[in-house]
Amino acid sequence: MINIKIICVGDLKEKYLREYEAEYVKRLSKYCKLEIICLKDEKLPTTLNESNINIVKEKEGQAILQKLNNINNSFNFVLDEHGKEFTSVELSEKLAKIPTEGNSTITFVIGGSLGLSENVKKSANVLLSFSKFTFPHQMIRIFLLEQIFRAFKINSGETYHH
Repeated sequence: MINIKIICVGDLKEKYLREYEAEYVKRLSKYCKLEIICLKDEKLPTTLNESNINIVKEKEGQAILQKLNNINNSFNFVLDEHGKEFTSVELSEKLAKIPTEGNSTITFVIGGSLGLSENVKKSANVLLSFSKFTFPHQMIRIFLLEQIFRAFKINSGETYHH
């Protein structure tokens, strides 16, 4: 059974998002060993300028990279607005191929509300974009869980994707 890890900055604050997450965690338990690693988001300064934004992204990035460095043999998807967009079928094909290439873990990284440091982006095997739209990073976690679930359903030949 493949290991899937999701490293994300910040907690899900809304009850309905926590319920969605719990539902997808339950559904995915049939297909993979899933671990969601939530990191503390840095407190935002009262004045946001480029310097302050970079400081926050670097601090959060250091915490992400520390977690990534503790995961052996991982293929890393880092979510970034400038990344590659996949269809659900393309993502399912990619996820099915990764274990055959020698990786025992697939890790997804979701940054904080200000984005990711360049060092985290450089750690990616694939920079992944969900859309050219901007979404709250908390909702992206739910979208990601749903797409991972959809990928496993597609790869299992089960009806879910039309």
